[in-house]
Amino acid sequence: MYFNALEKGIASLPNADAEVRERLSKRAQVEGWPALHKTLEAVDPVAATRIHPNDPQRLQRALEVYELTGQPLSTLQKNTQPLLPEAPIKIALLPESRAWLHERIERRFSIMLAQGFAEEVEGLMRLPGINADLPSMRSVGYRQMWQHLSGRIDAATLQNTAVIATRQLAKRQITWIRSMQNLHCITCDTLDMAAQLQSILQWVSSESSLNKPS
Repeated sequence: MYFNALEKGIASLPNADAEVRERLSKRAQVEGWPALHKTLEAVDPVAATRIHPNDPQRLQRALEVYELTGQPLSTLQKNTQPLLPEAPIKIALLPESRAWLHERIERRFSIMLAQGFAEEVEGLMRLPGINADLPSMRSVGYRQMWQHLSGRIDAATLQNTAVIATRQLAKRQITWIRSMQNLHCITCDTLDMAAQLQSILQWVSSESSLNKPS
């Protein structure tokens, strides 16, 4: 998201409107977020193709922007100017093996638990103004830990649901990364560090030569 903002710029969008958001949330409670996604398809089909029907935060924002401006979010974003003076050289490290990625995701969550993730969320729950509906507390891992500490799921379910949610997030991230234009992908699960570095240096050198003024 941050890289995309650097490359394509940040659209001038209206501030959040509590009344509009409340109305959209209430409608979603009655009709479901997929129904609101249908509405977005009608007013902003471009944004609808990028936003999943079960992504309430982004769905709500896209519909909110349309209500406040009368223009599709995708149109406002399209008219945005890039912030970088020239096109960046883009490199991504992506695994070929999904099993390799899944094993690392499981190991990462186990390390989080061992390093006090539960205690961290317990501390957050005691803070005034922090609740389960905040975007930060709905993020992957925190949502599942909050449910566990609230007694809604047991430890085994916590581990399983958090790992599955992280896998789904990683899948969406990989899909988004691969959709980027002029991207050089390097396999990070089969190439060692030296081979990765060599591939990066070769790509940077070739791109620099192509972009050098004649």
